[in-house]
Amino acid sequence: MELFLSPQKEDMSIVCERFTTSKLKTFEDLTQIATYGFRGEALASISHVAHVTITTRTNESKCAYRGAFSDGQLKAPLKPCAGNVGTQILVEDLFYNVATRRKALRSPGEEHSKVVDVVSRYAVHNSKVAFTLKKHGESLAEVRTSANSTHVDNIRSIYGPAVAKELLEVTHEDSQLGFTMNGWVSNANYSIKKCTMLLFINHRLVDSTALRKAIEAVYAVYLPKNMHPFLYISLEIAPQNIDVNVHPTKHEVHFLHEDSVIESVQKCIDARLLGSNASRTYFTQVSSQVVIM
Repeated sequence: MELFLSPQKEDMSIVCERFTTSKLKTFEDLTQIATYGFRGEALASISHVAHVTITTRTNESKCAYRGAFSDGQLKAPLKPCAGNVGTQILVEDLFYNVATRRKALRSPGEEHSKVVDVVSRYAVHNSKVAFTLKKHGESLAEVRTSANSTHVDNIRSIYGPAVAKELLEVTHEDSQLGFTMNGWVSNANYSIKKCTMLLFINHRLVDSTALRKAIEAVYAVYLPKNMHPFLYISLEIAPQNIDVNVHPTKHEVHFLHEDSVIESVQKCIDARLLGSNASRTYFTQVSSQVVIM
């Protein structure tokens, strides 16, 4: 895992301790959270249930430093080593010391599919960041995007050309409700059996059943019965108007004026679909009758 900010050598001794974070400077920062994490618990938690190795190098350092961690503590003094500027975190033997949790994991194939799904969604959203995901022991990457790609390029690469050629760009700003929306949604020519919605709020991958149902209600007018759209939507809402502490995984969020925001998004997508001048494609089934004399 690559991090944009690399810890200095002096900070490595505490990097896996609980509550170690650079995201909060003052108490008031809690109302302006715009990062993925802020509690300082991620590395601490993973170091208690896996073998963690961190290799880091800052711009000013002549070499990288590597340390192995267990239960939040360095197991041995840091070792200088070769390495690029940045931070690499290696997590091995997940739940090696928690048999119950390890048994609760599904098959390696199913767990890997979940990882692919999450990485794929973040790759679409972060179109200017290169992503590569390989299954252990495999030479071919299951997800590969370049740093100069667009959202549509990544949707094409990950979800296929069929959906990529039937996308409509949606942009919307509501100053009264204090949010902006950007994204790409499928037009009336494309439909799938199960809705695929990539939803990001303040660049965090989340889910919203209410928003998905509201948008699908719009598409019900345009798509065949029991068919659904593809949606990539990115909302940016003032940090003080959003609560990311609803669920331990932060996968669900609450925000102010939720019903009004959803209605505003719904109207925007409805207008985009209605105003699209894309041609409609219809498929008909022709029955043939054979008469035997």
